[in-house]
Order: sequence, then C-alpha cells, then structure tokens
Amino acid sequence: MEQRTELGRFLHSRRARLSPEAVGLIDYGGLRRVPGLRREELAQLAGVSVGYYTRLEQGQSPNASEAVLDALARVLQLDATERAHLHSLARRKPRTRRRTKPEQVRPSVQLMVDAFGGLPALVVGRYGDILTWNLTAHALLADHLAFDAPARAADRPNVARLVFLDPHARELYADWKQKSHDTVADLRLTVGKYPDDQNLEKLVGELSLRSKDFASLWAVHPVRSCERNTRDFQHPLVGPMTLTNELMSLPNDDGQRLSVFTAETGSPSEIALRLLADLAQDNAGGRREAKRPAARRKERARG
Repeated sequence: MEQRTELGRFLHSRRARLSPEAVGLIDYGGLRRVPGLRREELAQLAGVSVGYYTRLEQGQSPNASEAVLDALARVLQLDATERAHLHSLARRKPRTRRRTKPEQVRPSVQLMVDAFGGLPALVVGRYGDILTWNLTAHALLADHLAFDAPARAADRPNVARLVFLDPHARELYADWKQKSHDTVADLRLTVGKYPDDQNLEKLVGELSLRSKDFASLWAVHPVRSCERNTRDFQHPLVGPMTLTNELMSLPNDDGQRLSVFTAETGSPSEIALRLLADLAQDNAGGRREAKRPAARRKERARG
C-alpha cells in the first residue's frame, strides 16, 4: 500500500468528522462541498501554511516534523492510538515489497498456549492468521474448521476473513457490528506498521472485493487498539457467554500476539466456558479413537 496515500486518507477522514464548531470556529453558514473541516481551516489552527498541509495530505511533503504532526493531532482531536498511527504513517520507511516467510510459533509459546487448558488461548500472527490454538479456543471460535488447520500455512484461519466471510462468526458474536468495526480498526494499525507489505495488500484487496461491509468500514479509516475487550457470545453448543479477551504482544516474535479469553469468576459464563472446555476434550478424545482403527489396519498391512 502506498504509504503517503494512506497518510492522506487518514488525515482526510479525520477532517471530515469534525465540524467548525467542534474546534471553536464560527460557522457562518453557506454550502460546504465536503463535510467537516476545510484544509485551510485545519492548517490555520495547526499553525502551518495551507500549501504545506495540502502537500502533506497529497503525499508530496515527506518527513513532517514531530511538532507539525502533534499540532495536527491536537486540532483533529486524535486519541492516543490515532496519534501514534498518524506518526507511524508519516514516518518514512524503506520500501520492502517482498513476501515474508510463513510465520511460525516458537515451541515455548506453543507450550504456553497448551497450558491454558480450559481457557481459550491462541496466537494471532502479523496478518491476523491464527498460528495455533488450544482445544477450547478452537471450540469457541471455529469448531467447524479442522483443529490442525493453523499448522498448515495455506489453510490457516484468518481473523478478518472469519469475521467478514464466515457465516458462523455472524452468529457467534452477539454484537457483530462492533466486532467487525474493531477488526478493521486493528487491521488499519497493522497496515500503518507494515506499509508496502504484499500479504497485507492481498488480504485487504480480497476482503474489499468479497465483503461490502468490510469495504465500507475500510473507507472510513477506523483506528483502535484492541488489547482488551469484553464481548457477548452466542455459542451454538453452550449458549450465551460474556468473555473478556486479552491480547498480549509476544516481544520476541514480530507482530505475533497471544490471545486469551476469560469469564468472570462464579458467573454463568464461567460455567458455560467450563462446559465448552469439557466438550472440546471429549470431542478430541473421540477423534483420537476414530483414528486408531485406521492405524491398526496400517500396522496389520505392514505385518
């Protein structure tokens, strides 16, 4: 993705959401060709020339100073996440248009995921691919998919694809609209961190073509950090649950995050989550038993 185009689109989206009154200007009426602040109004309030700001929004003025970016963030009333995203987009980065190797989970991280046991735990990669999950996370999020799908790079479930392209997700998330918004907002942050990444270009292009909901949300440029959230689930096996999800960056794995779901102690959601974990274990045992006759037949054939 062209980094400067992304910067211009982000600035334009934030201008569009502000009225003159919101920043202390007097609106004397009259028709406005576009909603929100005009370029000249934003430039005046931020203390830069209209020409400079126009070049910045059009991608023709690289290396904007920290002071200019902070002034624009102040006028545009950006929150901390949006401010960091603005700086990330404006910072010149070397163009590295190459496909990265398939992501892998370190053995110690895999052991940690397995150790959570009854709590759903998974590792999400840079592009939102599910790199591994334990039995409970699989049962919670996508038990209609093969449990070993994350082990195969070509078959890995992707969080954004599940949310926008899989009917199961629309039924699973009680507030699918909020979940879809947060998914796009998180992906926007990733695009800001890794410009010109072909895997991200492919993912965004695919979702834009296949989902009108995604395309509409992507166009308004939402940005939000999703390290912690509490959502209502409507699970087909155990019913309604309210779960809190913590996303923790893995410091030695660029872009990978550990995701763990918990329920309030003593709540009906905790009981439902325990039931789901038991069902996941039982189903896994059933799959192992089903494979044993085939293994025995192979052993007899070898003999």
